Amino acid sequence: MTDAPLAGRLALVTGAAQGIGAAVARRLAADGAQVAVNDLASTPALTEVVEATGGFPAVGDISGSGVTAMVDGIEEDHGPVEILVCNAAYMSMAPFADERSREEQSDADDDDDWWRVVEVNLAGTFRLIQAVLPGMRRAGGGNVVVIASEWGVIGWPEASAYSASKAGLIALVKTLGRELARENITVNAIAPGVVDTPQLLVDAASAGTSLDEMRRQYGAGIPLGRIGRPEEIASAVSLLARGDVGAMVGQTLQVNGGSTRCRV
Repeated sequence: MTDAPLAGRLALVTGAAQGIGAAVARRLAADGAQVAVNDLASTPALTEVVEATGGFPAVGDISGSGVTAMVDGIEEDHGPVEILVCNAAYMSMAPFADERSREEQSDADDDDDWWRVVEVNLAGTFRLIQAVLPGMRRAGGGNVVVIASEWGVIGWPEASAYSASKAGLIALVKTLGRELARENITVNAIAPGVVDTPQLLVDAASAGTSLDEMRRQYGAGIPLGRIGRPEEIASAVSLLARGDVGAMVGQTLQVNGGSTRCRV
């Protein structure tokens, strides 16, 4: 086993300015990859990850029409993306009965809605994979790792949009895994359990409690006795990004401390 299993390969990590994405970018860089660090805007947090990884920024909104231009820019300057980590996500929580339909939402000027979650998480990932696929084919193969969620496996109260979007990602991974495997392109997912990232603030606000109390409550229900760490998810991503694990196709690794087992 080499000390740099990803040496010479170009990786694009979305939503990489903080949390799981930042940890993934750092881990892939440590394993030898050149990392394109994506986030919505150029911020000090993004710059910090770029400097820590020795990579370069790739600013863009994966939920919009500019995804192809972003990927084309990366390829023009650095070559085709060989490792894609689809991590960018959006989350809001509300009782299902309070959610509004797309028709009702269209005139409401409220971005924090059911459909925005689906647009970012599911449609954004669809656009991103389509954008990198021609380059992977030219390169002779690649690895796609999609960050799904345990809630996409079991569902979660007041997270209908998020759970549905993540379940859709798991189904997409199963399908693309079968469709692209013969082209030496592996597509797999990771379904993290609760992880200690800024996203927990949404959970805490929904529950009307503090962040520390939210961590404690979630950890109490996990066999491991604690919530996950971003670096643990990054380790699983690094495994799926390797070129010598080619028989791993269309799978969903559940990294959750034992809270959910064998449901995907």
